[in-house]
Amino acid sequence: MSVERINSSENPSFTHILSHATKVPGLIFLSGQVPVDKNGKLVEGGIKEHTAQCIANLGNVLKAAGSSWEKVVKVNVYLKNMDNFAAMNEVYEKLLPNPKPARTCIQAGKLPNDVDVEIEAIAAA
Repeated sequence: MSVERINSSENPSFTHILSHATKVPGLIFLSGQVPVDKNGKLVEGGIKEHTAQCIANLGNVLKAAGSSWEKVVKVNVYLKNMDNFAAMNEVYEKLLPNPKPARTCIQAGKLPNDVDVEIEAIAAA
């Protein structure tokens, strides 16, 4: 089986510890994205702005992998606080195409750099 590592030049480079995605025949596994800009700086705002940034970062990786949100089959959302679920969901619903992919959303004990949301996905290649 061939394995291709995918990295987006539009996202911060953490490639010394992970790939933005791994592509195998038929599937793309996207690493979790946090709400940081291209320079690795946390974007301003609250959960809505942070969710939008995570989704944009994942979109950059999907594009680098030759895919798109229309091919996403599974999303995992990790929230620092489940009280942010409704606000996160409002942005998620607006930004993701229909039909929506399967999704899991959980409250995580602690996320990298103490961010309030991290989102990962699996897409068809």
